[in-house]
Amino acid sequence: MSEAVVAQKGPYVVAVKAGETYWWCACGRSQSQPFCDGSHEGTGFEPVEWVAEKDRNVAFCGCKHTGHPTLCDGAHKAL
Repeated sequence: MSEAVVAQKGPYVVAVKAGETYWWCACGRSQSQPFCDGSHEGTGFEPVEWVAEKDRNVAFCGCKHTGHPTLCDGAHKAL
């Protein structure tokens, strides 16, 4: 497995809708950050499913080093 690419040193804040499914990019190669566009093919990475419980803004991890995939936990501060 290759190492994840740091897409951004900080979170992507996204307005999500209750009941909608989002596929978070775990590899960092997607051109549609923070979501998967299939760029992980051949990397050993897979997107992570996340379902919104309510309408709100969510901080998705941009550095791909979070200890709580899919959400930002501040891991980018140590990069």
